[in-house]
Amino acid sequence: MTDALADLTAAGVAVWLDDLSRERLRSGGLADLVKTRSVVGVTTNPSIFQKALSDGAAYDAQVRDLALRGTDVGEAVRALTTYDVRWACDVLREVYDATDGVDGRVSIEVDPRIAHDTDRTVAEARALWWLVDRPNLYIKIPATQAGLPAITQALAEGISVNVTLIFSLERYDLVMAAFLDGLEQARENGHDLSRLGSVASFFVSRVDTEVDGRLGEGHALRGQAAIANARLAYQHYEGVFGSDRWKALEAAGAKPQRPLWASTGVKDKTMDDTRYVVELVAPGTVNTMPEGTLQAVQDHGQVRGDTVTGAYDDAQSVLDGLAEAGVDYDDVVDQLEREGVDKFEQAWGDLIESVTGQLEAAGADVDADGGTSPKGDGPAAADRS
Repeated sequence: MTDALADLTAAGVAVWLDDLSRERLRSGGLADLVKTRSVVGVTTNPSIFQKALSDGAAYDAQVRDLALRGTDVGEAVRALTTYDVRWACDVLREVYDATDGVDGRVSIEVDPRIAHDTDRTVAEARALWWLVDRPNLYIKIPATQAGLPAITQALAEGISVNVTLIFSLERYDLVMAAFLDGLEQARENGHDLSRLGSVASFFVSRVDTEVDGRLGEGHALRGQAAIANARLAYQHYEGVFGSDRWKALEAAGAKPQRPLWASTGVKDKTMDDTRYVVELVAPGTVNTMPEGTLQAVQDHGQVRGDTVTGAYDDAQSVLDGLAEAGVDYDDVVDQLEREGVDKFEQAWGDLIESVTGQLEAAGADVDADGGTSPKGDGPAAADRS
């Protein structure tokens, strides 16, 4: 039997898990995936945290402490989520050290409600970087128009960044330019470029969902747009990171901003559930998978080596064919970006609502026990207890 996840690693694909929870950390489940399933990184988002906080009692003790302190719900959310991310960073620290900072990374996202506010995004990136206080952290910043200068500024200040919600090739070019700008400014600011990392999260499955809905049943190009789009993104990556501008930064110790394939769970159940992994194998990439996809790849994934760099002409033919079929690429990616921000905002709202309910319940329990539940805002520092 072959080990498909190990085969991915050998082909230059870093295997990351798109999930995190206190229970996964407490049980040793994450450490086990690192040890036995080639996992070398973790990504999170508001939906992941909302699900984790809604399941089980793993957060009850910390929620009770936060309620006792009268902590504001926004700060409570940050205390709860940064606790998990800090712990995950510690679990992955050996990977970080062994790969010279390339992998062993854990991502946490800025509040998606500020996705269109550059200054607030930078301010929150600074706060999260300080709260987690681990070198193997990535701050997730969305690739909105307002996010681009925030990406540059964060990198310029020595903050490692995971750029999220990338759908279009044009926007990806701007993301890479923002990365290079940030590294050049970081060098001028005296930061060690060898410690500064970044990935660019190019979303995959949502492209097929949107395009296939526009094509209708039975069209020959159904299920082809997402992989074609990602393959062309890698072609753009090769162009930028083969440039003289990049080589000057590389000579100063910088590491490239790797493409990260996100949203790799297959939505269409008639399709192979490993396709967004095995069809996007290329050197120097990351694939972050929900656990179901990770298990599917391990169980029956067929890793055939590089499936990207020799497929650029075919990928372009797919996009050309979509245009001929009346699918407006620019409209598709614009809609996906808007929907992506909206979905994360909704998930953040659900997370706030869930934590609010838990704080209120914990406060009521404290009062019933004869304790006190102080009112007003609590301290902004992370709760490390």
